[in-house]
Amino acid sequence: MSDLLWQKAGVETDARIMRFLAGNDVLLDREFFLHDITASKAHVEGLARIGVISTDEAAALERELDTLAQDFRSGAFVLDERYEDGHSAIEARLTERLGDAGRRVHTGRSRNDQVLVATRLWLKEKLDALATHCRAIAAVCLERAAQPALPLPGYTHLQRAVVSSTAMWFAGFAEAFIDNALRARQTLGWIDANPLGTAAGYGVNLPLDREYTTTALGFARMQLSPIYAQLSRGKFELAALEALASALLDLRRLAWDLSLFTTAEFGFVSLPPEYTTGSSIMPNKRNPDVVELLRASYATVAAARCEIEQLLSLPTGYQRDLQFSKGSIFHGMTHGLAALELAPDLLARMHWNQPAMRAAIEPAMYATDVAIEQAAAGVPFRDAYRAAAAAAASAGEGRTPERSLAERVSPGGGADVRLEELASRLASLTG
Repeated sequence: MSDLLWQKAGVETDARIMRFLAGNDVLLDREFFLHDITASKAHVEGLARIGVISTDEAAALERELDTLAQDFRSGAFVLDERYEDGHSAIEARLTERLGDAGRRVHTGRSRNDQVLVATRLWLKEKLDALATHCRAIAAVCLERAAQPALPLPGYTHLQRAVVSSTAMWFAGFAEAFIDNALRARQTLGWIDANPLGTAAGYGVNLPLDREYTTTALGFARMQLSPIYAQLSRGKFELAALEALASALLDLRRLAWDLSLFTTAEFGFVSLPPEYTTGSSIMPNKRNPDVVELLRASYATVAAARCEIEQLLSLPTGYQRDLQFSKGSIFHGMTHGLAALELAPDLLARMHWNQPAMRAAIEPAMYATDVAIEQAAAGVPFRDAYRAAAAAAASAGEGRTPERSLAERVSPGGGADVRLEELASRLASLTG
């Protein structure tokens, strides 16, 4: 491991303790490294603006930071166990190449605000990706909802309930993911605050140009209080995970439907072959493994949320416990986004089995229609309800699924799905 930034003269380090302290931090920092470099460039520019370093030094530092980013992308520079973390690696590289100029780069900042700003930039990127995936899922659902509606049994308590349709099913998930995209954008706006320049949580005795770095890094506003900058670590990560979890809750329910609908007992849906796998022992099997793992993906995000929540039982100020939040946010966000990315193609290519769906619509599923018709004609609803219940077995006489759907005129119902309104909401979230 390279020289430690915090090493004090006369104090020896214990290799076992150092391994425990470092953990897999330097490996996780590979995910945040380019954002750390970007923030370092803004910090260098800010130091030059207040005269702490010269313009020539700033230009040389920025060139080396750009070169480091290129080398990292190409594999010429590897962030590994030689370094305590990504922050140390940046300073070590700059010092190696530029001597004293490299040693000045840390003036006015701490690894605390360094990790905050890199993580914040990374979270903004991931929340933007979350909004993009949710919009893509909603768009596919709207496209398929606009196709001719096929009658589909509607269930409550996993029991056949009323006549529904494929259009209503897709419209339901379209609206869900429109809301999820909106929540992702709102969360991004909430965390879009620049912590760079708050140092270790109490500011520094320099007139740092924080307004400049806020603009240079593309943040909407400055996070003013250095103490709140530290308090927000973990809190903002939780908010991002909660936005992701909201989308994965809907994906879980969608995947549950497909898990049921693809069984032989239902037979409503056929999946694209690429989304199924074979059994290692049973030649006859094709298993919906992708759908099942989509269903399970919420668990990864929930686990990440739980771990961070447990870390946050802390007093004011930075505590080393927070190092463990980095792995949680990385694994939760990475896996959750990968799951959502698969959904649009799956939804676009799944196939409805119309005969099986129609065969599952039994006469009793029209009983609600009968009761409401009687109530609309003046019969007290409870009386109409009891009469319809008593005659449920014959409720389908003279009725068809198409008629049931055509008469469902309440907004959002089978005859008034309002896809145009949903499309307008989706359009408002683009760009």
